[in-house]
Amino acid sequence: MMEGILILDKPSGMTSHDVVQKVRKKFHMKRVGHAGTLDPLATGVLVILIGKATKLMEKFVAFDKAYRSTLILGRTTRSADIQGETLEEAPYDHITEQEIIESFKCFEGDIEQVPPMVSAVKVKGKKLYELARKKIVIERKPRQIRIDCLKVSEMDIPHVKFYMECSKGTYVRQLADDIGKKLGCGACISQIERTKVGPFTLEESVNLEDINESHIRHWTG
Repeated sequence: MMEGILILDKPSGMTSHDVVQKVRKKFHMKRVGHAGTLDPLATGVLVILIGKATKLMEKFVAFDKAYRSTLILGRTTRSADIQGETLEEAPYDHITEQEIIESFKCFEGDIEQVPPMVSAVKVKGKKLYELARKKIVIERKPRQIRIDCLKVSEMDIPHVKFYMECSKGTYVRQLADDIGKKLGCGACISQIERTKVGPFTLEESVNLEDINESHIRHWTG
């Protein structure tokens, strides 16, 4: 019986559950799970737990994360990313690069964040994304999160690339939405790449199509 962890580079267009199903089929095992959901739009580090390692789920989910992402100014969508229905468009030409940098600084440190409707957070037994699919929006309580590093890396307005290191439970798409509100023009995510989960980095991750038994690690942490 195989057991251990796989560090995958999730491709865009797949859900984390899709990836789990592929791993199950590849290794002919049912006991497979993932530690930390990535949206279909997102790519990057996805930790897959196999066999008895699934018992360590909570430990892996609790790891800090790092992301490289891009937001687009001037557009607010239902899902806070470019794949969602556009709710509002607003001018952004008057916003300066310095104003953008200053707005990012406001979200560093210990802050509160309201989980987006397109998340797996449960409210009264229902996952928010299940309600979002029915276009139902409910009130969500803000959660305490921590953003250790938040830096703008490149600007070609309306596109703003940034890097973030954060605690578990931090939503990149919600951050983009909040920054858009702060600037008064709206914003949504166009790209997300998770570069790190705890000690695991993108550089050591394996493409889904290339996995084999040699990539399964025994976890002793």
